[in-house]
Amino acid sequence: FKASEGVSLTYLSFIARATADAIREFPQVNASVGPNELIVHHDIHLGIAVDLDFNGLMVPVVHDADGKRLRSLAREIADLAARARTKKLGPDDIAGGTFTITNPGPFGTLITAAVINQPQVAILSTDSVKKRPVVVTLPDGSDTIAIHPIGNLALSWDHRAFDGAYAASFVARIKEIIETRDWAAELS
Repeated sequence: FKASEGVSLTYLSFIARATADAIREFPQVNASVGPNELIVHHDIHLGIAVDLDFNGLMVPVVHDADGKRLRSLAREIADLAARARTKKLGPDDIAGGTFTITNPGPFGTLITAAVINQPQVAILSTDSVKKRPVVVTLPDGSDTIAIHPIGNLALSWDHRAFDGAYAASFVARIKEIIETRDWAAELS
Protein backbone atom coordinates (compact mmCIF):
# COMPACT_ATOMS: atom_id res chain seq x y z
CA PHE A 1 0.00 0.00 0.00
CA LYS A 2 2.74 2.44 0.96
CA ALA A 3 4.57 1.85 -2.31
CA SER A 4 1.52 2.71 -4.40
CA GLU A 5 -0.09 5.39 -2.22
CA GLY A 6 2.89 6.98 -0.48
CA VAL A 7 1.34 6.53 2.98
CA SER A 8 0.99 3.64 5.40
CA LEU A 9 -2.31 1.86 5.81
CA THR A 10 -2.83 2.01 9.58
CA TYR A 11 -5.52 0.71 11.91
CA LEU A 12 -6.77 4.28 12.26
CA SER A 13 -7.91 4.37 8.63
CA PHE A 14 -10.00 1.22 9.08
CA ILE A 15 -11.48 2.58 12.31
CA ALA A 16 -12.29 5.94 10.70
CA ARG A 17 -14.02 4.22 7.77
CA ALA A 18 -16.03 1.94 10.05
CA THR A 19 -16.91 4.86 12.34
CA ALA A 20 -18.20 6.99 9.47
CA ASP A 21 -20.44 4.13 8.35
CA ALA A 22 -21.67 3.43 11.89
CA ILE A 23 -22.54 7.10 12.40
CA ARG A 24 -25.08 6.82 9.57
CA GLU A 25 -26.90 4.20 11.66
CA PHE A 26 -26.45 6.08 14.96
CA PRO A 27 -26.90 9.75 14.01
CA GLN A 28 -27.18 11.04 17.61
CA VAL A 29 -23.40 10.60 18.05
CA ASN A 30 -22.88 13.07 15.20
CA ALA A 31 -24.27 16.03 17.08
CA SER A 32 -23.29 19.15 18.95
CA VAL A 33 -24.79 21.05 21.84
CA GLY A 34 -26.21 24.44 20.88
CA PRO A 35 -27.32 27.20 23.27
CA ASN A 36 -30.79 25.71 23.73
CA GLU A 37 -30.84 22.56 21.65
CA LEU A 38 -29.06 19.47 20.45
CA ILE A 39 -28.04 19.83 16.79
CA VAL A 40 -27.81 16.51 14.93
CA HIS A 41 -25.59 16.96 11.87
CA HIS A 42 -26.47 15.37 8.54
CA ASP A 43 -22.91 15.61 7.19
CA ILE A 44 -20.19 13.46 8.75
CA HIS A 45 -16.97 15.41 9.25
CA LEU A 46 -14.46 13.37 11.27
CA GLY A 47 -11.98 15.25 13.41
CA ILE A 48 -8.71 13.33 13.82
CA ALA A 49 -6.72 14.35 16.90
CA VAL A 50 -3.03 14.78 16.06
CA ASP A 51 -0.34 14.98 18.76
CA LEU A 52 2.15 17.79 18.23
CA ASP A 53 5.12 16.11 19.92
CA PHE A 54 3.79 16.76 23.44
CA ASN A 55 3.15 20.43 22.59
CA GLY A 56 -0.63 20.16 22.46
CA LEU A 57 -2.73 18.76 19.71
CA MET A 58 -4.68 19.81 16.65
CA VAL A 59 -7.87 18.26 15.33
CA PRO A 60 -7.92 18.53 11.54
CA VAL A 61 -11.15 17.46 9.87
CA VAL A 62 -11.86 14.90 7.16
CA HIS A 63 -14.91 16.47 5.56
CA ASP A 64 -17.67 14.19 4.25
CA ALA A 65 -15.84 11.14 5.59
CA ASP A 66 -18.78 8.84 4.96
CA GLY A 67 -18.39 9.38 1.21
CA LYS A 68 -14.76 8.27 1.17
CA ARG A 69 -13.38 4.79 0.76
CA LEU A 70 -10.50 3.38 2.79
CA ARG A 71 -7.74 4.32 0.34
CA SER A 72 -8.88 7.95 0.19
CA LEU A 73 -9.32 8.18 3.96
CA ALA A 74 -5.82 6.81 4.57
CA ARG A 75 -4.29 9.41 2.24
CA GLU A 76 -6.30 12.29 3.68
CA ILE A 77 -5.63 11.38 7.33
CA ALA A 78 -1.88 11.08 6.62
CA ASP A 79 -1.87 14.41 4.77
CA LEU A 80 -3.79 16.26 7.48
CA ALA A 81 -1.60 14.79 10.23
CA ALA A 82 1.62 15.73 8.40
CA ARG A 83 0.38 19.27 7.81
CA ALA A 84 -0.74 19.57 11.45
CA ARG A 85 2.73 18.57 12.67
CA THR A 86 4.41 21.09 10.35
CA LYS A 87 1.89 23.85 11.15
CA LYS A 88 0.61 24.02 7.57
CA LEU A 89 -3.11 23.60 8.18
CA GLY A 90 -5.50 26.25 6.95
CA PRO A 91 -8.67 27.39 8.74
CA ASP A 92 -10.88 25.10 6.63
CA ASP A 93 -8.73 22.11 7.65
CA ILE A 94 -9.71 22.47 11.31
CA ALA A 95 -13.29 23.72 10.99
CA GLY A 96 -16.60 21.91 10.94
CA GLY A 97 -15.83 18.66 12.76
CA THR A 98 -18.93 16.77 13.90
CA PHE A 99 -17.31 13.74 15.60
CA THR A 100 -13.71 13.23 16.76
CA ILE A 101 -11.43 10.20 16.84
CA THR A 102 -8.31 10.27 19.00
CA ASN A 103 -5.60 7.65 18.63
CA PRO A 104 -3.34 7.25 21.67
CA GLY A 105 -2.72 3.63 20.67
CA PRO A 106 0.79 4.24 19.30
CA PHE A 107 1.79 5.24 22.85
CA GLY A 108 0.86 1.77 24.11
CA THR A 109 -2.40 2.64 25.87
CA LEU A 110 -4.74 -0.10 27.02
CA ILE A 111 -7.93 1.90 27.50
CA THR A 112 -8.45 5.64 27.66
CA ALA A 113 -11.27 8.02 28.50
CA ALA A 114 -10.90 10.89 26.06
CA VAL A 115 -12.30 14.36 26.72
CA ILE A 116 -15.11 15.37 24.35
CA ASN A 117 -14.15 17.98 21.76
CA GLN A 118 -16.85 20.55 22.60
CA PRO A 119 -19.43 21.37 21.31
CA GLN A 120 -19.47 17.83 19.88
CA VAL A 121 -21.24 15.21 21.99
CA ALA A 122 -18.85 12.26 21.62
CA ILE A 123 -15.27 11.19 20.95
CA LEU A 124 -13.90 7.75 20.08
CA SER A 125 -10.53 6.71 21.48
CA THR A 126 -8.55 3.95 19.77
CA ASP A 127 -6.04 2.23 21.99
CA SER A 128 -3.06 0.05 21.14
CA VAL A 129 -3.51 -3.03 18.99
CA LYS A 130 -1.58 -6.05 20.27
CA LYS A 131 -1.51 -9.69 19.30
CA ARG A 132 -3.41 -11.71 21.89
CA PRO A 133 -4.73 -15.25 22.25
CA VAL A 134 -8.46 -15.45 21.48
CA VAL A 135 -11.04 -18.19 21.16
CA VAL A 136 -12.00 -18.79 17.53
CA THR A 137 -14.90 -20.95 16.40
CA LEU A 138 -13.96 -23.24 13.52
CA PRO A 139 -16.32 -24.07 10.62
CA ASP A 140 -17.23 -27.38 12.30
CA GLY A 141 -18.40 -25.49 15.42
CA SER A 142 -15.47 -26.44 17.63
CA ASP A 143 -13.35 -23.83 19.37
CA THR A 144 -9.61 -23.29 19.24
CA ILE A 145 -7.14 -20.69 20.44
CA ALA A 146 -5.61 -18.41 17.83
CA ILE A 147 -3.46 -15.29 17.87
CA HIS A 148 -5.24 -12.17 16.58
CA PRO A 149 -4.59 -8.43 16.75
CA ILE A 150 -6.88 -7.02 19.45
CA GLY A 151 -7.48 -3.42 20.43
CA ASN A 152 -9.94 -1.45 22.53
CA LEU A 153 -12.28 1.28 21.40
CA ALA A 154 -13.60 3.63 24.07
CA LEU A 155 -16.36 6.19 23.62
CA SER A 156 -16.79 9.26 25.81
CA TRP A 157 -20.14 11.01 25.36
CA ASP A 158 -22.47 13.65 26.68
CA HIS A 159 -25.49 11.98 28.29
CA ARG A 160 -27.69 14.86 27.21
CA ALA A 161 -27.40 13.52 23.66
CA PHE A 162 -27.89 9.78 24.19
CA ASP A 163 -27.64 7.06 26.83
CA GLY A 164 -25.28 4.17 27.50
CA ALA A 165 -27.24 1.58 25.54
CA TYR A 166 -27.08 3.76 22.42
CA ALA A 167 -23.35 4.38 22.98
CA ALA A 168 -22.61 0.68 23.47
CA SER A 169 -24.62 -0.24 20.37
CA PHE A 170 -22.70 2.34 18.32
CA VAL A 171 -19.31 0.97 19.42
CA ALA A 172 -20.51 -2.61 18.85
CA ARG A 173 -21.50 -1.63 15.30
CA ILE A 174 -18.04 -0.16 14.65
CA LYS A 175 -16.51 -3.42 15.88
CA GLU A 176 -18.83 -5.47 13.68
CA ILE A 177 -17.93 -3.43 10.59
CA ILE A 178 -14.20 -3.74 11.31
CA GLU A 179 -14.47 -7.50 11.78
CA THR A 180 -16.80 -8.37 8.90
CA ARG A 181 -16.23 -5.94 6.02
CA ASP A 182 -14.45 -7.26 2.94
CA TRP A 183 -11.54 -4.82 3.19
CA ALA A 184 -9.59 -6.47 0.38
CA ALA A 185 -12.48 -5.80 -1.99
CA GLU A 186 -12.66 -2.18 -0.86
CA LEU A 187 -8.95 -1.71 -1.54
CA SER A 188 -9.05 -3.33 -4.98
